Amino acid sequence: MSYYVYIASNQWHSVIYTGVTNNIYRRMDEHRNKKRKGFTKRYNVNKLLFVEEFSNINDEALTAEKKIKGWTRVKKFKLIRSINPKLNDLWDSSLRSE
Repeated sequence: MSYYVYIASNQWHSVIYTGVTNNIYRRMDEHRNKKRKGFTKRYNVNKLLFVEEFSNINDEALTAEKKIKGWTRVKKFKLIRSINPKLNDLWDSSLRSE
C-alpha cells in the first residue's frame, strides 16, 4: 500500500496545509469539494503543491509529515519549489490523468 505526504494551499498561497493519506485522489477531492469540516474547509485549501509517496505509514510517511509540519513556512516553500517551481496545482496536471 502507498501513503502520501502532501502540501496543499489556497489559490493565494496565504495558508499552507501538510497532511498524510493513503489515497491522495480521495483526499484532494475532499479538500476541493469541502467534504470535511475544519482547517482546509475554513481556509479554502484546494490546491495541491507537493506530494511524495511512501510505502510505510509509520516509519516513513508519518515521520516525514511531522518533520515538514515542524518547518518554517520558508523552508516548506523551498521544498515545494524544488519539484514545483511555478507553484502549479499538481491536481490539475499529473494526478488527474492517473
